[in-house]
Amino acid sequence: MASYTRFLGLRYGFSRQRSRFTALVSLASMLGMMLGVASLITVLSVMNGFGGELRGRILALVPHAYVELHPKEQQAAADQKTDTTAELSAGLLSHPDVLAVAPFVRETVLFSGPYRQQGASLTGIDVEKQSGLTALDEFLLAGSLDDLNTDFTVILGAALARMLGVIPGDEIRIVLPQVSTTPLGLFPRSRLLRVVGLFEVGAQQDALLAYVSLNTANRLLKSGGTRGVQLRTSDLMTAPNLSHSLENEINGLGVYRPWSETQGSLFRAIRMEKITVSILLLSVVLVAAFNVVSTLVMAVTEKRRDIAVLRTMGATPIGISKIFLTQGLALALLGVWAGTVVGVLLSIYVADVVDFFERLFDARIFDPSVYFISRLPSQLMWGDVLVVGVAATLLSVIAAIYPAWRASRIAPAEVLRYE
Repeated sequence: MASYTRFLGLRYGFSRQRSRFTALVSLASMLGMMLGVASLITVLSVMNGFGGELRGRILALVPHAYVELHPKEQQAAADQKTDTTAELSAGLLSHPDVLAVAPFVRETVLFSGPYRQQGASLTGIDVEKQSGLTALDEFLLAGSLDDLNTDFTVILGAALARMLGVIPGDEIRIVLPQVSTTPLGLFPRSRLLRVVGLFEVGAQQDALLAYVSLNTANRLLKSGGTRGVQLRTSDLMTAPNLSHSLENEINGLGVYRPWSETQGSLFRAIRMEKITVSILLLSVVLVAAFNVVSTLVMAVTEKRRDIAVLRTMGATPIGISKIFLTQGLALALLGVWAGTVVGVLLSIYVADVVDFFERLFDARIFDPSVYFISRLPSQLMWGDVLVVGVAATLLSVIAAIYPAWRASRIAPAEVLRYE
């Protein structure tokens, strides 16, 4: 008798003696839970995949951190009165978490091509040290970083080159945010640069970035532009937390800016979108969970006589509640487990499923020229699976409480009065 609540709860939940309508509602609630859990796990995995793609593409060209010199130090570095970046680099390299350091110069400029003008961020880099900081050389479609050793040459993002209508070997005019004084008045400073290479990472950087050598950047910008050093740390994810530990090495010469600050808005937007979509899809699980209420309410109505008989045999109100809680949780957990299995399998093979439908209907869902990807990315995270499973189970428990409580309140005398 100690386990009668579990035995009766499972029997009521899966007995063939139920009415067809009650069985249909039970099946619907279980399938709804399964579909809700599977959809939530799959969508979260796809969003993790998109986030990973963006992180891999964007951060491939972004150093783990920058140290931007203070304006006074920038002016001194531009005038070459003191080699501030060399002093700063030596100090930073003494820190155990800093693996590589290189100076940079950056400014927003205007490129003028045969067809249109386009603004972009021009970065002057140390060609010899850049490979140790970013993966720029791995994404080059044409040319090499060594080509930048020739003065007044530039490597453009592929999208930026298409907008400007230039290819490697062409010359392009760059307009700087500075003016030159001439007998005819003030004119913006400009210079012709020769395009020697193109890079493409499949993200917004392809339309926003251009690279020149540090020597070319200094000759172009002279006293203008942001100056400092780029850093590569031992761990990308811990780079935002190194600000305090690098205070002595920076020695007040500049400001530490990790990648989470320069690119953080995009990844915060992705995280917020993931949370929003999760909440919306959780509503599907919520609807499925509260279908358990309908199932249990009908089960309680059908089993009023059984409840009355059990009460006369000594069953307590708490025992009656446990019977229907067990019934509701059995149906819900079966749906949660089935949904988890389906969701995990879909998350692993979703790219193959999409490829199958593309071949079946002879259509292209993800055009690489539009979405920068050719396959649907997916990254299964077991933490997401655990959270979804626990959330669905808790919602099922909450939904089952009220019908179970109502069952415990049934008075045996009223039910058996006319029997």
